[in-house]
Amino acid sequence: MKVLIASDGFLTDEVLTEALVNELPDAEIARIASTWPNPPFGDVGDVIEALGDEDELIEALKGCDAVISHTFPFTEKVIAASPDLKLITICRGGPVNVNIDAATRHGVMVSYAPGRNARATAEHSVAMLLAAARQIAQRHQEVVNGEWATDYYLFEKAGQEIGSSTVGIIGYGAIGSRVATIMAAFGARVLVYDPFKEIGVDGDVEFVDFDTLLAESDFVTIHARVTDENRHMINAETLGKMKKGAIFVNCARGSLVDYDAVCDSIDAGHLRAAAFDCLPEEPLPADHRLLRTPRITFTPHLAGASQEASRVAARIGTADIAAVSRGELPKFLANPEVSKR
Repeated sequence: MKVLIASDGFLTDEVLTEALVNELPDAEIARIASTWPNPPFGDVGDVIEALGDEDELIEALKGCDAVISHTFPFTEKVIAASPDLKLITICRGGPVNVNIDAATRHGVMVSYAPGRNARATAEHSVAMLLAAARQIAQRHQEVVNGEWATDYYLFEKAGQEIGSSTVGIIGYGAIGSRVATIMAAFGARVLVYDPFKEIGVDGDVEFVDFDTLLAESDFVTIHARVTDENRHMINAETLGKMKKGAIFVNCARGSLVDYDAVCDSIDAGHLRAAAFDCLPEEPLPADHRLLRTPRITFTPHLAGASQEASRVAARIGTADIAAVSRGELPKFLANPEVSKR
């Protein structure tokens, strides 16, 4: 079986090769590499969140049965020009950089790596929640600037403890469930809203409806995939239903949130603080309103960036390639209708 390793700066050639050789030691390996994450990905042809030249990828795919990649663009053009290709394995939670319809029409299976960075993202989300609660980044910058404020022991300025609070988690998948476990370990009351979970109590977690979560949570953190139904689910109306003084964290997707509404809520004194790893534009323009709004902590969409996440993604992807080499279906198949052909 000939496999193209399409590496980048995160899913490196070394990491992908080690995983592939472990799963399929006799594989014939071809190679191509991009410089991602520098520059960042964008739209390429008919796919999003990708980086790489379509013609170079087509050339590299000649004679390949499978390809394992992270951010290369598998467009209609690329897939149509690669008749030997049987499997595209994308080391991400969703194969957004693959034209799934085109792959299906050409009989190419597409697999992906759900949960590959769940632990990393959960840990980062907790860190962001703590940073927002205690305004760690802002206090750090004051110290660096030579300031030593002495009024943070004033009651109205003092921080908030997680273990004495109620934490609301929107979404109970691989990431949200891990956040719930960590929050329960802190001693927090943990509320979860997930449309696929029945209302009730399960161990340390209370599954509630959306309005109950908003009304009773001191902290709200969102861990949902974007759908047509939940875009801007955090908006002026839902922010208004949150407790006065609540803190909101988003390390999921920018399109889940109306950021102007967040700014309005903070400026009005309703929302106490916020923390965002995902933003409405990435990078944010220098004059963006978010950057002028106080008590917001930012990171540049890096919640899933851990060395362990890279290795886990490579292991998941190469296991699917090995399965196909044995005549089996990939474990995480995005277009199962191909298997019926």
